[in-house]
Amino acid sequence: MLTPKETLSVDFLKTFFLQKICGTNYPVSIGFIVVNEFCERFSYYGMKAVLTLYFINYLQWNNNLSTAVYHAFSSLCYFTPLLGALIADSWLGKFRTIIYLSVVYVIGHVVKSVGAIPDVGDNTLHITLSMLGLGLIAFGTGGIKPCVAAFGGDQFEEEHTEERTKFFSIFYMSINAGSVLSTIITPILRSDVQCFGGDCYALAFGVPAALMLVALVVFIAGSGMYKKNPREGNVLVNVCRCIGFAIHNRWWSPRNSPRREHWLDWAQEKYPKQLIQEIKMVLRVLALYIPLPMFWALFDQQGSRWTLQATRMNMDFVSPLTFFGSMLNALMILLFIPVFDMGVYPLVSLCRVKLTVDSISDSKQYNIDLGLLDFGASYTVILQQKMEDVQANDVHIAWQIPQYVLLTAGEVMFSITGLEFSYSQAPVSMKSVLQAGWLMTVAFGNVIVLIVAEGAGLEQWMEFLLFAALLIAVSGIFSIMAYFYTYVDPGRLGNEDAGNVDVLKKEKESICKSDTPKSTRI
Repeated sequence: MLTPKETLSVDFLKTFFLQKICGTNYPVSIGFIVVNEFCERFSYYGMKAVLTLYFINYLQWNNNLSTAVYHAFSSLCYFTPLLGALIADSWLGKFRTIIYLSVVYVIGHVVKSVGAIPDVGDNTLHITLSMLGLGLIAFGTGGIKPCVAAFGGDQFEEEHTEERTKFFSIFYMSINAGSVLSTIITPILRSDVQCFGGDCYALAFGVPAALMLVALVVFIAGSGMYKKNPREGNVLVNVCRCIGFAIHNRWWSPRNSPRREHWLDWAQEKYPKQLIQEIKMVLRVLALYIPLPMFWALFDQQGSRWTLQATRMNMDFVSPLTFFGSMLNALMILLFIPVFDMGVYPLVSLCRVKLTVDSISDSKQYNIDLGLLDFGASYTVILQQKMEDVQANDVHIAWQIPQYVLLTAGEVMFSITGLEFSYSQAPVSMKSVLQAGWLMTVAFGNVIVLIVAEGAGLEQWMEFLLFAALLIAVSGIFSIMAYFYTYVDPGRLGNEDAGNVDVLKKEKESICKSDTPKSTRI
């Protein structure tokens, strides 16, 4: 039994843990999550900032092999979120998954740093350690990625949707703040600090390892303040069994069986209606994600093809080269997020056009913009053709700035909206899984680059033109799919009509008839 003094201490701690930041609806716990994400992204992007040049200069690989391995690693980092989400939702819960996989993450960084020490073995050992380290990093960063975003969203009460939406913007800003600093510091450590008789890759990889350790410590420090939702059991197994039973039941049912509205309804004899509704929600969102990898196929080339393009340009005011593009992108994101939130979106809304996440009564329309990236891709083609006509290094690297401006503007409208959309459209038991589905669009985008880089054998300008044309086509397909998508409120899953798309469409139509402003969904 607690003494009066101990009871007072417990009451004080409960009051402290449940308090909000400066009297707002933002819980104190999100501060630890944002700082953790800043340090983790510093770690990840700091390592990636010198990775392509590490392959070329240290491991002596050619440009195509370096590009292929770079994108294979990036792709693996975004395939592993599915594994991390399943571990979190089905086994360990988000909190413990983040801690355990962060330890794996730190070990991967240490192994990668050791592999960059010239005195440790020969080139074969360096390659082995580098690949092992990158594999552990991919498992660690990918595994925690969907959990951290979803865990941050879990800290908010259901009625605080506006604060949660702004949290994802702050969360994304912390990602890019870490990216800015890391892409400045780690290339300087590589080139300006000499160790073992050459560029100090071991130090450039070691500092990100230290920041990942800081991220882990910060996250654990806030453990007493977090709101920790209980895990929901083996979600994936239940989902797979439900889908399998529905297909089997539909296939072997008598021909005169009553018709059902959705093929998943054939599982109603064995599985609860709420699980079937949740699976419908997830499958509809995943179908909407099918065209999106093309965005990331273009976006992630700034770390490979765009870097190699920059090596052929005049770099009078840029040294070292490796952080020019990624730093420029991250800096502009930090600038563009408040500019778009407080300037562009309100001005556009005056023209009665909605470009952002918006809500009308019980309906939300998520509008993800791909158009600006089309212009960025097209500009890249023009720039590459300009470079083909003149001697290498005559074209100034400042000509790359417009393509980064267009790419970043598209990213601000696309990525933040996607994070919030993936969280809000997911049932409670599958929030990490749907976050992983969103992140897997990045993985498939890198696979596309990998296939084209290794298999197509195109000249660089033709490759850029191919990606620009593909994205234009995908933008048209996605705009049609988004137009017909109907927002589902996960909080209504207990209602009789929840998950019934026809009912929701009728509600949406009645709401939209009373709403005069036009809506842009692309």
